[in-house]
Amino acid sequence: MGEIVLAAKITHVPTMLMSEQPGKLHGCRQQAIDGHKEIARRARALGADTVVVLDTHWLVNAGFHVNSNAEFKGVYTSHEFPHFIQNLAYDYRGNPALGDAIAAKATEKGVHTLSHQVPTLDLEYGTLVPMYFMNPEADLKVVSVAAWCTVHNLQDSRKLGEAIREAIEASDSKVMLLASGSLSHKIWENELYAANNGTFTISREFNRQVDLRVLELWQQGDIATFLKMLPEYAQYCSGEGGMHDTAMLFGALGWDQYTGKGELIGEYFPSSGTGQANVVFPVL
Repeated sequence: MGEIVLAAKITHVPTMLMSEQPGKLHGCRQQAIDGHKEIARRARALGADTVVVLDTHWLVNAGFHVNSNAEFKGVYTSHEFPHFIQNLAYDYRGNPALGDAIAAKATEKGVHTLSHQVPTLDLEYGTLVPMYFMNPEADLKVVSVAAWCTVHNLQDSRKLGEAIREAIEASDSKVMLLASGSLSHKIWENELYAANNGTFTISREFNRQVDLRVLELWQQGDIATFLKMLPEYAQYCSGEGGMHDTAMLFGALGWDQYTGKGELIGEYFPSSGTGQANVVFPVL
């Protein structure tokens, strides 16, 4: 019988990659990188063999979608930030049976979801950045779920999260479940970026204050209160991908019945106007 062995909300900022390269940004995201490595260490210690990533950089305009390829291999350059992520080589195995099962379970729940095994369907950097740090030896299989959902409601994403857990528990997979996306996500306006040292600052104090309150609620285990504010949080603080990754994550954990307490791994930090953190949630 399969299980989710570890669940987390994680950052995927491109400057994590630049932090490992020579230059003025060298070392700037070390604590976030260390957080990724610690999360992966814990998951492996719990027997993880597969990672399911809820990717807020995979944009979809109709239905829900799962990338269930048996193999992911290529060289990635970001269209969004080609000056940040260039020529990133990757080579991972997939878990097609689990991806297919997630889509089938979600569709049974009335949430139309498609599983794809198309070799030319590439991974996005919401998956590739964490895999670079968490899966360097490519020993963990990868399934990527689209979580930049433009015309979808959060309740359907909750149901998809429930389907993810049910599919995992009906499988033989031990899974690390990652909601890959920021907290607030209002990127600095282009004309203000340089003047505000945009790479290392947040664009709105309101967003920072709400982010800090959200982290308090998570650490206190008051998930029910957080979920009541999630739609407005996503709207007013420009949550990345509409925060569908977060709805999926808490759907898998039990939604407002979940009583676990989040553990902040490292520090909350601003990046290009946005709020970022790595937070582990115990699976109950």
